[in-house]
Amino acid sequence: MELFWSKYDLGNNSTTITNKFSHFGIAIILIIEHNIYRLLEEVYIMEYMTAKETAEKWNISQRRVSILCAEGRIEGAEHFGKMWKIPFTAIKPEDKREVLHVVDDGNVKPFIKWAGGKNQILDEIRKAYPTGLGKTITKYAEPFVGGGAVLFDVLSTYRFKSVYISDTNAELINTYIAVKDSVDKLIVKLQALETEYLSQEPKDRKAVYLEKRSRFNYLKRCGDFITDLEKAALFIFLNKTCFNGLYRVNKKGEFNVPMGAYKNPLICDAKNLKRISVLLQNVKIVCGDYRKAEKFINNKTFVYIDPPYRPLNETSLFTSYTNEGFSDREQKELALFVDDMTVKGAKIIVSNSDPKNVNENDNFFDDLYSKHHINRIKATRMINSKAKGRGKISELLIENF
Repeated sequence: MELFWSKYDLGNNSTTITNKFSHFGIAIILIIEHNIYRLLEEVYIMEYMTAKETAEKWNISQRRVSILCAEGRIEGAEHFGKMWKIPFTAIKPEDKREVLHVVDDGNVKPFIKWAGGKNQILDEIRKAYPTGLGKTITKYAEPFVGGGAVLFDVLSTYRFKSVYISDTNAELINTYIAVKDSVDKLIVKLQALETEYLSQEPKDRKAVYLEKRSRFNYLKRCGDFITDLEKAALFIFLNKTCFNGLYRVNKKGEFNVPMGAYKNPLICDAKNLKRISVLLQNVKIVCGDYRKAEKFINNKTFVYIDPPYRPLNETSLFTSYTNEGFSDREQKELALFVDDMTVKGAKIIVSNSDPKNVNENDNFFDDLYSKHHINRIKATRMINSKAKGRGKISELLIENF
């Protein structure tokens, strides 16, 4: 400061001027502090979240967040490239879809056929449900959701505070999300597919089927968010028109099931899809391994586990729906997971095949789940590569309570 003041001859007024500059400096500091406070306040107000972060905060799917942004229903949301950014203070829009989709009362059934589907043994599974559902048991988890027969039965009967479903089949999960978030648009696409397919002569339907199968496999490889809805519609279309409703992929991950011989398949069941959409509104849908459910599960959770069945013979592998198997080692790891969740206090039911159908001395599951209750029930084998392989067999229901 001495170098600065040495340029001026302040004389007797030096003290006064110095005091004036001191007050001026203090004023500048106060202004700066005020502006910094305002800047920090603005930064806080304008802090942004990604669509993924918003989905986790609001307990909805990431796709649903993107749809709400595109519809202009999230105030302050901005689009950058292929991403949305949402103000941290944004309020979740009111979801009016439940009102729009309420239809006449009726039974809810799975919207797809699925290998090992539980419709035929649902009565037996119901008998095994733990007491207190919707009361003391307030959460439900199904980490191998598949066709969802048990899921829809439980959701139609009981009210839970939170529900979690998952599967490793990405296309299946994509379709569940489409039914939950975009059911009306999905129905429009399915109706178009149904009209196109059924308007053909039976001999010409194969060409349509193969075209849609090829398109589906292309979208699996190269699709993005924009084409997810189309892929979901094709998934349902193929499920309704392929051989026995199988979902099977080759080593490249391509869906390769041939066309079925159905004369008049119901491709678009609009009423059922709308009922299901309503039921799914409070459901967290995850694509991933069953272990991801661990954080969700606690002592107030009912868990139904329906893993890929242990094959009874080589032809049982015909029903494989991913390009990854589920070996005996993985069955053992799943049993350890059940033990861990049992320690947490969760009520668990596990379904699986009964190896004693083909070998009375095979105690694989009896040994694996020796700590739990093992019940054998009768079921009809609905899918097999050979018709003579169909018939009544024993299946396992394993309970930890």
